Amino acid sequence: MNAARWGLLPLLTATLTTTMANTVVNVPMTSILAELHAPLSRGVLVATAFPVTLAALMPLSGWLGDRFGHRRVLSAAMLCMVVGAAGAALAPNLPVLVAFRMVQGLAAAPVLPGVMVLVVQVLGEERRGRAMSLWAAANGAGQALGPTTGGLLSELFGWRAVFWQIVPLAALVVLGGRLLLPADDRTVPRLRLDWSGALTITGAAALFLVSMSAVPSQGVGAPVVWGTALAGLLALVAFVLVERGRPAAFLRPRQLLELRYLRSSAAAGTQMFALGAMLLATPAYLVGTLGMAESTTGVAVLALPLAMVGLATPAGRATEGFGGRPVMCCGLLALVAALVLLAVATGLRAGPVPVVASLFLAGAGVAFVQTPAATGASRSRSGRTGAGLGLFSTTRFGASALGAACVALLGTSPPALVRVYLTCAALTAAAALFATPKTGGTTPSAGHRTAGGAMDIKAVGNRST
Repeated sequence: MNAARWGLLPLLTATLTTTMANTVVNVPMTSILAELHAPLSRGVLVATAFPVTLAALMPLSGWLGDRFGHRRVLSAAMLCMVVGAAGAALAPNLPVLVAFRMVQGLAAAPVLPGVMVLVVQVLGEERRGRAMSLWAAANGAGQALGPTTGGLLSELFGWRAVFWQIVPLAALVVLGGRLLLPADDRTVPRLRLDWSGALTITGAAALFLVSMSAVPSQGVGAPVVWGTALAGLLALVAFVLVERGRPAAFLRPRQLLELRYLRSSAAAGTQMFALGAMLLATPAYLVGTLGMAESTTGVAVLALPLAMVGLATPAGRATEGFGGRPVMCCGLLALVAALVLLAVATGLRAGPVPVVASLFLAGAGVAFVQTPAATGASRSRSGRTGAGLGLFSTTRFGASALGAACVALLGTSPPALVRVYLTCAALTAAAALFATPKTGGTTPSAGHRTAGGAMDIKAVGNRST
């Protein structure tokens, strides 16, 4: 590894840490709600407050990296993560815990779009697919360690210990970023913020997410649910009207309709909806129905993210070799099969072995979705900016929060969990249909040679989705 690539260490650790912080509460949720005397309909906010805040603020936080430098913003964000994790560990009641989960989501918001930009800068444009596979592997490692350490630490030391583990990891990212990442380029012109566009798109995302997250506790017909959804729709319309044709737009609405960006966002969103639901529903089944210990459940759930980590590099190579759309479609179909198997296993009250096998297949599907989806999004016109990548990440983590909310809405009895899994399978199948490559066209196997014999990298890049 050359000197510049040592910078991957803090970047991938930052991804791992923020992903862990998101999923660390899933397994010990029963213990958290029991100590704080909260029902699942309200306690689900512990799981959703992080991704909802994260998703709502990602477009604006992506712009912050473009404006002030991604290394500087990454360091500030991880310091904020230290505060959020320590506050959550010391929370005396549910509202305070939810508030500090929101602080953690605020801290994580600029990390993901910033890391996606910086990883490509470290490895080079021609290795974008490989760069996204490393990012996906770190994300999978976080998905693995979050539930696993959450279950183990909760059983050994109580649920508050699950937050303390985040503090040293975040501090290491700050130190590593200062020592190993190149300084931000001060010669790049500083972008001015288009406040009207930033506020309208951020407001729309926040209002939609709040509306959906309120469904489990308030009910589908509650005025707060429909009121915030309507306000979100009005904010989205305002964003389109304000940004249309503006030279210095925060995000150009026409570019957001680029098929490559839409396919990548749809695939990533449905995959994360299913992932958010599985990481809450499966522990609920293993603990609540089968009576497994939280520590054992954490190890069982490990099958899913381990598959994500192990297959991230092959997924990156497949994306570069075959193009993103066929790889992404295969990954979505594998995820559909895993969700159907989970529904069958849950409906039959099956033991942990078929559940773990289904989770491993789900992890394989996720691995072959998120790498080509991230590669395609980052190669699109909108994905060339931090704000565009932030909106892509908004889709991902907003969908994860909605998946968790779906579990709280439908319930955690085995029949209810069957409905959860089948709902996820239907949405994922629709995304697979959207991602299916058209037949009849021909695509070169690996770019094309120029007259001088050099490989045209652009030809490879155009095949990502």
